[in-house]
Amino acid sequence: MARTFHRKERLGVLSEINVTPLIDLAFALLIIFMITAPLLEQTISLELPLETQNPQSADARERFQTISLTADGRVYWGERAVSKEELSGLLEDLAAQPERPVIHLRAAAKLPYQGVINVIDLIKQNDLTAISLDTGVR
Repeated sequence: MARTFHRKERLGVLSEINVTPLIDLAFALLIIFMITAPLLEQTISLELPLETQNPQSADARERFQTISLTADGRVYWGERAVSKEELSGLLEDLAAQPERPVIHLRAAAKLPYQGVINVIDLIKQNDLTAISLDTGVR
């Protein structure tokens, strides 16, 4: 007895669309956006010190505040220029919040070391302990 392997409905119509590739594309775009969005906020041009190892990736769920120090001693809170007194007040406001953000400290490579230490002292005086020192990569 021989078997036949012919299908009865060869030209059947598919009435469903496979959306799995579209969902994969959406998740890929979401991940790309989550990675590049924090990088777009760094608009103050600084020549950062270089490190030889690969930088560690930050947790996307963490809030952060950027403090930038230029080579001529100016201090920026995000993109806004502030004085040392204003910086102290802003750090006090951060210390009063229940969820304290990670502070990204960006300092120009030509800035004297004492300038960086002075800002770190201000941060520590307000009991803020999550500090990230941003560097460039070779």
